[in-house]
This record gives sequence, structure tokens and C-alpha cells, in this order.
Amino acid sequence: MGIAMILDMAASATPDRLAMGGRVDGTTYRQLDEISWGGAGVLERLGARHVVFIGVNGPILPILMFATARAGVPLAPLNYRLPADQLRELINRLDEPIVVADDAYADKLAGTDHRIVTSAEFLAMARTAERATEDRSREDETAIVLFTSGTTSAPKGVVLRHRHLLSYLLNTVEFASASEENATLVSTPPYHIAGLGAVLSNIYAGRRMVHLPDFSPRKWLDLVREESVSSAMVVPTMLARIVEHLDGALANVPSLTSLAYGGARMPQPVLEKALDAFPGTGFVNAYGLTETSSTIAVLGPEDHREAYADPALRHRLSSTGRIVPGMEAQIRAEDDVTVLPDGETGLLWVRGAQVSGEYMGKGSVLDADGWFPTRDRGRIDDGFLYIGGRADDTIIRGGENIAPAEIEDVLVQHEQVREVAVVGLADDEWGERICAVIVPNGTDHDDSEAFRDWCRERLRGSRTPDDVVFVDELPRTPTGKIVRRDLVGRITAAA
Repeated sequence: MGIAMILDMAASATPDRLAMGGRVDGTTYRQLDEISWGGAGVLERLGARHVVFIGVNGPILPILMFATARAGVPLAPLNYRLPADQLRELINRLDEPIVVADDAYADKLAGTDHRIVTSAEFLAMARTAERATEDRSREDETAIVLFTSGTTSAPKGVVLRHRHLLSYLLNTVEFASASEENATLVSTPPYHIAGLGAVLSNIYAGRRMVHLPDFSPRKWLDLVREESVSSAMVVPTMLARIVEHLDGALANVPSLTSLAYGGARMPQPVLEKALDAFPGTGFVNAYGLTETSSTIAVLGPEDHREAYADPALRHRLSSTGRIVPGMEAQIRAEDDVTVLPDGETGLLWVRGAQVSGEYMGKGSVLDADGWFPTRDRGRIDDGFLYIGGRADDTIIRGGENIAPAEIEDVLVQHEQVREVAVVGLADDEWGERICAVIVPNGTDHDDSEAFRDWCRERLRGSRTPDDVVFVDELPRTPTGKIVRRDLVGRITAAA
């Protein structure tokens, strides 16, 4: 039994209901089922051992998810924003992969030794191909491989087996719970666990999926109105841009009953403005990790409105809510063993059937009792989970993980830089800002904009520091390691 069972159930229960697309020209559950069976047949004949997808979120993703499941091969969506050489390196780590890529990204892979099929070509073949001979998905087999963005080391391939994904669904989503009028707007990327989880949870609930591959606040609001969207999920940066676009006006989206957010820390000022702009919408904060098959804690609509209405409970808006059914959570001390009492901050460990904790080529990192170290710092207070930041030094800017070392390695090459440390600072729009703290070689040096230009010319735009600060020395431990917490404290106090 694998995740293809989800589509089997939906196609059997509501074959003529729209599964995805617009109300006029959408695809029904019966059609999605038939196309995915044809796609599985295509993969059988091509001899794929892995299927890589490089493209934006759209109708091709559900088709690939269920086609690969039925063909018994893992799906590995990659970040289409990565440079060509990094994409090729990740593809080469997979066993006998076939690449399905949108036209806009197929050219980036020129020179690869693996077969490339455009999304349009795969869809055309799947519509006319003979069905696969059988459903080869098995609960203990790998369904998805998602590569982490990496910190100071190479990205790790997180292994999600069919049983992990099914456990998440069965514990958190009610089958066929959506009405025929319900529609969800999907704008999260396909290489993120939230994008994949959206496919499974909405198919299982029987909810029509509407896709927005290129986000802008105006497009998002227009599509919600045009398609009478009832639910959506955004990352904090998206919500910040929507709030800024509204500029104090009401959103005027009467159909939108649920708006979920996650992927990074939500700045409370942004959330409060959003609650005012969407008075008839229930907000949901969903916290999870790739290794946990998506959501492990939820702050629901009633929690949001209750906390917003009561100043004594306002702090709960900064929490991620309560642990979902089927999951357990512990806060442990730095020794990774001692369990801390409620209210104390430490390292978050979680356990449950949906938790993978397994990496391609590296095996499992679960402890002897099945607990997974999230590497997030947090505390549990009155049943609510509060996340206090990453245990490592990763900066999460706009939902994207950024390794400080990547920026430091560029800045240290500047002749005027003696030492440098890159840290994340709290930001209302992006979740975190990138701040480069530089110890210059002398008193005469370029201004901060010149150092930002230096980075911009050598890195992707999202890696350019938002701020550059000059100091006389960096705080270090006796062994020479930079104490980033102290550095952030000093910068924040000075500001």
C-alpha cells in the first residue's frame, strides 16, 4: 500500500469532481487517475529508477507524484532556482534518473548524461500511453527524496517512505471532508515538503487545487476571487507582501475561510495586520520539517482569534500551536538526553509514525527510542510549542535556508576584510535579514553598499547582505569559534 491509494480512494468516491485547475477547464479525479496510470506506464517503459522534476508548481506535479508511486520509483523535485552545475550534481547522486523539466529549465541541463523529458512531452505521453501493469508502490519503499538546502556541507537527500506520508495524512486529514465547491490555492514550491503535502492532503480531502506558479500579491488576490478559493497556504514573506499591497484595506475575499502559513518565523506585526485585513478568514500556523513529512504542530483559527483579542494571550501568536495527533514532542537539554520541564528552552525532539529522520546514503538519525533531533530550539508552555530559532547557524530568509559560510567565503576575499561573520536578524517582511559583520583591515574602507555590491556580483541576489556592520572584533569562545548569539545581541542592542 502506497500513496497512490489516496488517488484510488478519491477517484472512486468522487470521479467527476474537479481535482485541479479552473472551474471551467479543470481535470476531474477520474481523469487524473487515468493520466497517472498512463504516466506510470511511460516510466516503466523508460526504465526509470528515479524521476527528477525541475519546474514550478502546477498540474504536472500531482500527475508525477502518483505516476512515480505506481511505477514504484521515487520522485525527487529539485529547486529550479539552483545553478546548472548544482542541479547536475544532485541529479548524478540518484540511481538511473529520468529528468522531467519545464521548458524554461530544460536548457539549464544541457550536457547531462541523463534523459530529459519536458513536462509537456511527459504529459502528452501519459495521456496516450498504455496503463502500467500494476501498482508497484509499497509502504516501506521510498516515495519522495527531498534535498535540504545545505548549510556548510553538501545538501542531504531526505528519504520519505510511503508509510511516513500516509501516516501524516491519516492522522491529520479527514477523507472526503471538502465539499465540491471548496478550492485551495497552491503557491508553495514543489521542492518544498509543503508543496508535496498540499497535493496529498487536498486529494485526500477531495478539494480542487488551483495553482499560482508565479506569486505576486495582486495575482494571488485576483485568483482567490476569480476561483472562489476557500483555503490557501503562504510563506511569511508572501503574507507580508500581501499585507503591504493592501496597505490597510480589507482583503475582500469572502470565499477564503482558511489561510495557513509556515516555512519560517512569522513576524507578529505582519500577522496582526493580516488578521485585521482578513477578518472572516481562519488562520492556521503549520510547523513541520521535511524529515517529519510536513506538519507536526498547528496553531488553529480559534487560537489565533482568541490570542489576538486578549492582550494576556497575545504571546501565543508567536507560537506554532499544539502537537498534532500521532506525534510526540520533547524539549531536551544540550546533552541531547535530559528532558526539560515545561517552560524551559532547549532542543526540540519529535517522535511519530510520520517521522522519517533518514538520509540517502547516510541512514537514520533517530535515537534508540525513535526520537528525531529537529535541531530547532524551542519550549512547550501550557501545551503550546514555541520555536526559538535554529540550533545551527542557518539563516531562514523568506522561507529559504541560507548558509552564512557561503557569504563569508565571498566577503573574506575582499582585500579590506580581516574577519567576517554573517548572522540573521529578525525582520518583519523576510523573517530574517542577512547581516554581515566585518572587521576591516584598517580605518579606511569602503562603505556598506560597496560590500553589498561585492556579494551581489558573486552570489545569487537572495544571498546579498541586507545590512553591513563594521566592528573592531568578533566575540569568540576560548577555542576560537564565533559566538553568534552574542554578536546578534550586540547588533540588536546597538540598533
